[in-house]
Amino acid sequence: MLRLIARVLLGIVLLGMILWGALAIYYSNLSSASLCTLLSYAFAGGSAILLLFLRPRRRAVLSFFVVFAVLVLWWLSIPPSQDQDWQPDVAVLPYATFAGDLVTIHNIRDNDYRSETDYTPRYYDRTVDLSKLRTMDMFISFWGSPYIAHTIMSFGFEGGDYVAVSIETRKTKDEEYSAIKGFFKQYELFYVVSDERDVVRLRTNYRGEGVYVYRLRGAPGSPPDLQRKIFLDYFKYINYLHEHPVWYNAFSHNCTTAIRTHVAPYALRSWWSWKILVNGYLDKLLYDKKAIDQSLPLAELKARSHINERAKAANDAPDFSKKIRAGVPGMEK
Repeated sequence: MLRLIARVLLGIVLLGMILWGALAIYYSNLSSASLCTLLSYAFAGGSAILLLFLRPRRRAVLSFFVVFAVLVLWWLSIPPSQDQDWQPDVAVLPYATFAGDLVTIHNIRDNDYRSETDYTPRYYDRTVDLSKLRTMDMFISFWGSPYIAHTIMSFGFEGGDYVAVSIETRKTKDEEYSAIKGFFKQYELFYVVSDERDVVRLRTNYRGEGVYVYRLRGAPGSPPDLQRKIFLDYFKYINYLHEHPVWYNAFSHNCTTAIRTHVAPYALRSWWSWKILVNGYLDKLLYDKKAIDQSLPLAELKARSHINERAKAANDAPDFSKKIRAGVPGMEK
């Protein structure tokens, strides 16, 4: 019985490896799409023939592992690029320069939208004072399935200024987003550093996504400069991306898992949960960990944190960020 279970499990693993390998080749952007298709079918068919007909079985499995290892090494060697014909909303890379507490953020995006796809790209520079950094807020935006969402971190400064950072894919003009392609080195990683009237309003007013905002709070005992440490970690990596392209990965380096990499080194407790991957449940995870307001049951907190109507009413008002937070629990300061 145990031998049968082991064979079934091995078969599932081998099938998964064949599927991954075929898709990795199919989405590898070789010289032509037809060549990628041909090679992916050849890999899948050849692997199946090898495993089904080569004997002894142990030799077949070992031979497949060798072939698969070569495929993985080749796939890992595919480099990301900085020089492509990028879509206008991700064409300009942000970066920051530091002078003590003063951080000058270059190329903050502030697009002038007429629709989701019709807009005028705009950018500006801003100098922020880290001694006046007061808050961190998390936006959770639902764009389709209730189980998957997009997350945006926003840093709030004294006086009501906010700098939002949205971790996204960097697409060329002929690309569209595909969840499957996101696992296979199809998109470079891009940190949108933006005015909230751009990156948040785009989702509420033009894409019709359901957007919620929550004020994050450190656990008891967290370092008093936690927000500063996380902000600096973000922008040190943003500066790295300015010089060194990195692949986006829908599993390991996406809009939510990447946030955890910036927060975990400085948080009092670092935790992992399946809700980080199925991030439509992220607000529940934050609530359970007491990282967001606890004054109301989660269902009521979520209802009051929904900002779409306020965002539509505020539209491009200079105090957009203040208006979308009106009445949200935990936003009193």
